[in-house]
Amino acid sequence: MKLLVLGVLAAAFTAQAVGALLPHVPLLLAATAGSLAAEAVLYRWQRGMVSLFAKSHADVTVRHVLRDLLLVVGLLRLGEQHRETVYAPLVAALLAFYGLHWAIQAVSVLVRHTRTLPVVTRNIDASALRLSPAPPLLLRRPGHRLAAFGLPATAGLLATAAADAPVYGAAGLALSLAMALAGLGALLLRLLPERRPAGEQEVLDWFDAWLAEYRPTVGLYFSGGASSAYQANMWLEPLARLEGRPVIVLRERFMVQRIAATDIPVVCLPKVSTLMRLEHSTLRVLLHPSNSGKTSQVLRIPTIKHAFVNHGESDKLSSCNPYAKAYDEVWVAGPAARERYALAEVGVEDKDVVEIGRPQLEAVRPYAGPPAPGAFTTVLYAPTWEGWDGHPGNTSVVEAGENLVRALLADPRVRLLYKPHPLTGSVDPRAGAADLRIRELVRAANRERGGPRPGVSAAGELTRRTTELDRLTAAGFRSAADQAERMLRRPAPEPGRAGAVTRAAAAWEEAYWASLPEWEHQVITDARPPLYACFNRADLLISDVSSVISDFLASGKPYAVANTSGLAEDGFRKSFPTVAAATVLTPDAAGVPDLLDAVRHPERDDLSEARAALALRLLGPAEPPSQERFAGAVRALCAAAGEHRARMAERLATDLALPGPRQQPDPLPAGSHGGPPAGA
Repeated sequence: MKLLVLGVLAAAFTAQAVGALLPHVPLLLAATAGSLAAEAVLYRWQRGMVSLFAKSHADVTVRHVLRDLLLVVGLLRLGEQHRETVYAPLVAALLAFYGLHWAIQAVSVLVRHTRTLPVVTRNIDASALRLSPAPPLLLRRPGHRLAAFGLPATAGLLATAAADAPVYGAAGLALSLAMALAGLGALLLRLLPERRPAGEQEVLDWFDAWLAEYRPTVGLYFSGGASSAYQANMWLEPLARLEGRPVIVLRERFMVQRIAATDIPVVCLPKVSTLMRLEHSTLRVLLHPSNSGKTSQVLRIPTIKHAFVNHGESDKLSSCNPYAKAYDEVWVAGPAARERYALAEVGVEDKDVVEIGRPQLEAVRPYAGPPAPGAFTTVLYAPTWEGWDGHPGNTSVVEAGENLVRALLADPRVRLLYKPHPLTGSVDPRAGAADLRIRELVRAANRERGGPRPGVSAAGELTRRTTELDRLTAAGFRSAADQAERMLRRPAPEPGRAGAVTRAAAAWEEAYWASLPEWEHQVITDARPPLYACFNRADLLISDVSSVISDFLASGKPYAVANTSGLAEDGFRKSFPTVAAATVLTPDAAGVPDLLDAVRHPERDDLSEARAALALRLLGPAEPPSQERFAGAVRALCAAAGEHRARMAERLATDLALPGPRQQPDPLPAGSHGGPPAGA
């Protein structure tokens, strides 16, 4: 399809050039119409090619100018020489239209600059910043604007070429000019002082006032790519259940929309100078679910204590990264992680390791027995991604994935839930290709299996629950909304919304599973249903060495790990303690039938006691609950931060009270608000 669109566009422009130079009116008209049709197909069904054309310096503006230029050449070559005088005003009007188009683009850049605030927020009343709805999307996207505003001019020139009547071209150009002038005027009005949002300093003053009024105590700090938002989202619920006044601190503007539904105030501080304003706030503790290049910037704030909570624990090297020693404390689930850091010798002292459990796992329901006789055995295959180091044992997708899926699909009493990691294929193309083949295997198995489907009422219930959940978790933004408009539409949430979202999410999950046939295998890639909801439906997990198996242990259900490391089973178990209570599967998936038999007949499951012991080592004790231990760790670190501030204030007061000349500290760099210099 992509090659077809590309071929049609190239052929259309070539034919248009031939028709203009001959001149040949029918060919010119047909080629221009074909070019416009190809543009419509391009924007409707082949969006990926739009960026490809842009990278090749053949974006929509260039194509539109070329199309109109060839039309003008064709008009000027039609008939006698005196026609040039007749068509000259049309050419001048067309040039004026393009001049207006570029003027609109310049003004739209200025408008966008005034609407790009130094702080982006969610769940905070920002009405004091004089925010307003964004300009229409058509006025902010030059390609769409030129195509829409220029269409009457192009159509008029086509009619002029067909009928040899300049009046059609004049009418089309007049309409295009009127639309362009109206768009330019609408944008210029937004540059008036009373129509602009608050300026940078005014926004910063407003943010400082909000910090002073809200008085945050603990925050979640996150920076990362679009696909990594799940790492922060898994900590939203535990954070929301803390006492005090939590806040979420982000660094990338796009991430504001990636954070899942929450009532916690969200602030995005893209610039380091703005981030440093937190130094003088009441914020005492920041929790870090991941490491990123920008983490070092916030660690410079001396008044805040920092705890690394990670987004999951496994036996992989990423779970004991040397970067962890940069934090004041490292919070882990259980004693196994403490031992992991000690053995890794990465500079994390044992006194700085705090065991808090995994508060997220309260959503995981415990083992309730094997599947009922005659019922399907639900198997969750949730492999991890290939990682950055290229180790073949990171993911089973490449070497074992297809074999595992074929072995599972061969059992008529198995229902497979395939949930690949969101980053699968992002480093190794082989993993992405294997993932696509696995999905096709699942689709083919569903076509062969077949069976009755839930009635219309089940689908209707899912639609109703989806609408309700979307209403509570999304603000219903129009496609043209920008960040400033979203700030305006997302004030402080109403009391009780968090509970309503929890109930709506639970109702949606029930409706989701009820809407699916019990016999049908599923490929689950959307954010809904979440991983823990899949845990609750599964009788068995098959995964890789990753945090998925650590979390699954909270259920007490059987699990298996695919060994694609090249190690013998004994060495594999010794190298990865999380595999101690697992059934180890070889890449050929030969052990799948025996594994399924043990799941269906618990008396043949000789690993149940080992799973309970491993869960205690990995996740810590069940009492006190993990949320209580998490809250206790937050209180203790907040207290330590308060004591540190008190000591620093006492030292400062003592220094100021000493008589005599004192050496003045070096002045801070412009825009700094304290903390050690960059690179310290």
